[in-house]
Amino acid sequence: MRKFTSLLTLALLLTGFAQQLAAQSVAVGKPAEVVITPYKTTMLADGKDEAQIKVVIIDKNGNTILHAGKLIKFTITGDAMISKLSDHQQYSEVGMPNHIVTEGKLHDGILWVTLRSGHQKGSVKFEAKADSLYPGATEIKMIQPGAAHKITTLMYIPKKVQDKIMGADISFLPELEAKGLKFSDKGVQKDALEILKDHGFNYIRLRIFNNPARDSGYSPNKGFCDLEHTRQMAKRVKAAGMKLLLDFHYSDYWADPQQQYKPAGWRGQDFNTIKHAVYTYTVDVLQQLKSQGTLPDMVQVGNEINHGMIWPEGEINNLDSLAELINMGVQGVKAVDPSTPVMLHVALGGQNLEARFFMDQMLERNVPFDVIGLSYYPKWHGTLDDLKENMTDLATRYKRQVMVAEYTQLKTEVNDIAFNLPDGKSLGTFIWEPLNTWEQIFDKAGKSNGYIDLYDGIAKKYITK
Repeated sequence: MRKFTSLLTLALLLTGFAQQLAAQSVAVGKPAEVVITPYKTTMLADGKDEAQIKVVIIDKNGNTILHAGKLIKFTITGDAMISKLSDHQQYSEVGMPNHIVTEGKLHDGILWVTLRSGHQKGSVKFEAKADSLYPGATEIKMIQPGAAHKITTLMYIPKKVQDKIMGADISFLPELEAKGLKFSDKGVQKDALEILKDHGFNYIRLRIFNNPARDSGYSPNKGFCDLEHTRQMAKRVKAAGMKLLLDFHYSDYWADPQQQYKPAGWRGQDFNTIKHAVYTYTVDVLQQLKSQGTLPDMVQVGNEINHGMIWPEGEINNLDSLAELINMGVQGVKAVDPSTPVMLHVALGGQNLEARFFMDQMLERNVPFDVIGLSYYPKWHGTLDDLKENMTDLATRYKRQVMVAEYTQLKTEVNDIAFNLPDGKSLGTFIWEPLNTWEQIFDKAGKSNGYIDLYDGIAKKYITK
């Protein structure tokens, strides 16, 4: 009987293994896109600085194709060159100085590229192509920092946020509701905020633009994510018994590492006038929120600002000017309420060298802030190990709490990393736009799906234990 049971068990195990292999073979589809992950997107224009770039091929569902062996062709526009590929072949400059082209093959589904800087500051575009596949590209800033000039001699003692945060950026909510979308959970229709709170969320992030209603703004004519919409949403957040993070983009349009457009109302002004505008705008927004009893519990001064903000004055190559602009935003926050914590938000989830560079440059200039926020999207920001190593290092290295301010995929894994940092520096996470984008926790009809149930366990483990 034991022998029969053992054989049966073995057969079942082999069958299960075969089914798993079959499922895996089905899961990975045809090659669709070349994806590049740069481990630095800011380099010193000294002719020596290097950045590692990982190249893979994925299918339409985002699965990495490990057996891909396609020839990858590289185009570099700007003052940089490929110095090495992962097969250790050395490459010299090809063609004109500002137009370098070379190629290489993936091995076991990966090709590592080493990019070396030139001597000219500016932008370098790196593109990777393969026949019949959607290309991958990134922009890398070449900078010459110079000596740091402190914005103040006063030493700042960062404030510690007492909360553990399981948050969501749901700035799209008014737009979705304006289209008639209603939300439900397990068949019961409720306010989206109430549903999120039911599953353990305790914080909401809202983005705000200066004048999104202008023709080239974020929301032409409608003005979503302006001050008035933010005031109404802030009332809903507080009424739901949740806390609020306000995310200043300091732009009329999306602000991220590829674009930090100056608000139209600030164009043509000299630098001192722009600094004053940052301060007065920040104060005005927060004072209006405070007057209605909805002062944010935390504020972001800028959105994904590792390449700077309010270009061109605040570009990363103008580090002293960038530090002054950030400081004016921070001073605006503190003028309304000195106890409000301020986050500096960079995109660099898995890029430790660049994250350290940015924080070091800001701290050398005595920029006051309380929290380090990171974006983490695996396609651009590396593996989970990269995220863990970066967050652990930042938490150990700096006297600031560290959190994931944006993510969407790998929900359980990202939260496990973010809530387990050394020295009590764990703060939490904000999932980005879970109502209707990427791996959303509601379907297109507004019905909650299985993803939302993951948060019951996350909340029980880290928020409500």
